[in-house]
Amino acid sequence: MPYVLIKVTREGVSAKQKAELIRQTTAMLETVLGKNPATTFVVIEEIDTDNWGIAGETVTALRARGQR
Repeated sequence: MPYVLIKVTREGVSAKQKAELIRQTTAMLETVLGKNPATTFVVIEEIDTDNWGIAGETVTALRARGQR
């Protein structure tokens, strides 16, 4: 029973893109590991850019300066 957690910054990931992430992740686990899609769980967690840090700064601050 695989459980996959995908974390992304909250920046306009569409419902269609999320559905595709879930579909392809499930298919990959079936293809590579032989896991049953009926018991494969994929969770997408969106994190506010104020709560995601890189190199000692928030992603919000880095993006404001045009980085990353």
